[in-house]
Amino acid sequence: MVDISTLEKMDGTLLEKAIKEAVAVNRHYLAPFTDSFRYSHSEDNFYAPSENVEWTTGFWTGELWLSYELSGDEAFKDAALKQVDSFYDRIVRKIDVEHHDMGFLYSPSCVAAYKLTGSEKARKAALMAADNLISRFQEKGQFIQAWGKVGDPKEYRLIIDCLLNLPLLFWATETTGDGKYRDIAERHFSTAIGCVLRPDDSTYHTYYFDPETGKPDRGVTAQGNRNGSAWARGQAWGIYGSALAYRHTGSDKALDVFRRSLSFFLAHLPSDVIPYWDFDFDNPSDEPRDSSALAIAICAMLEAADDIGGEEGNELRDKAGRLMAPLYEKCAVRNPEESNGLLLHGTYARKSQWNTCRNRGVDECNLWGDYYYLEALRRLKGKWEPYW
Repeated sequence: MVDISTLEKMDGTLLEKAIKEAVAVNRHYLAPFTDSFRYSHSEDNFYAPSENVEWTTGFWTGELWLSYELSGDEAFKDAALKQVDSFYDRIVRKIDVEHHDMGFLYSPSCVAAYKLTGSEKARKAALMAADNLISRFQEKGQFIQAWGKVGDPKEYRLIIDCLLNLPLLFWATETTGDGKYRDIAERHFSTAIGCVLRPDDSTYHTYYFDPETGKPDRGVTAQGNRNGSAWARGQAWGIYGSALAYRHTGSDKALDVFRRSLSFFLAHLPSDVIPYWDFDFDNPSDEPRDSSALAIAICAMLEAADDIGGEEGNELRDKAGRLMAPLYEKCAVRNPEESNGLLLHGTYARKSQWNTCRNRGVDECNLWGDYYYLEALRRLKGKWEPYW
């Protein structure tokens, strides 16, 4: 366990240095990743180009918007708007959208574009994505099905990651006045937190339901070390998802889940701060870290700090700044020769004897890690209107 109060805080000078370095890396590699997207994770710390597929591409476009906000460089805006065209085409043609990750794809790309530029094309694309997301809602069980064909008994489950897809639905109600989106978001959130949060404040990654009755059945993992462990990134999704739900709803339950899940996360950080990919592991261990989990949790703390305010908000912001300094020192890319990503030492998926995944992006950059690292820098810089 790390004593956060003893860590040096990221001061203004270090923050500006980190921002300058991150924006410089993205500017250096802007040309090859304007018409192309980035693959979900790097290999030997460098991303290969990708088409607009999988669940991760929105994070790269989100980085472009953040880089534009941080620098004022119109080249980032122009590139991001070009990618909005691709996201519009993707949802119209239904390319790789048979899953719940519409928020990950369309909030940092198209909702951001609409908020920053007023693009009606971006708004339309994001609303089509919201419609696609609510089409996966299961009345029996009251949840949004994560993966697979809708209603498939083998995939009748939610996953904790979906809490970050719900802000797309809250936004859809805000921009259209149609309450159906918010209603489904609130029902899914209520179901999810009733299942995934354990008595010790750790979280399940996924939770199955009985397709006949809709009753909760069992919690299992797909990417954690084992069913009963706390997958670090999943815990972070729970922290940030509940913080965002609190902003959108003012729910005391959402705030309680935020506090509890964050307390577990912070209490189980290793002494050198950067979490292992699963909280089963602690120093000393040869298992890889997942820097992205810490970046997500820091964003959640900064989000909640703004929403809660007062002494608790100040304490959250202080802790976030103290965790951000070692994240920068140990994991940040400092120059374009080192990597075309922003945050080293992430883990997409780590195979164990109990989970169902394969080794993928182990000790590499990954798109969401880069994005949330840059979002955290933007939040630390000053008042920010979230894309979520």
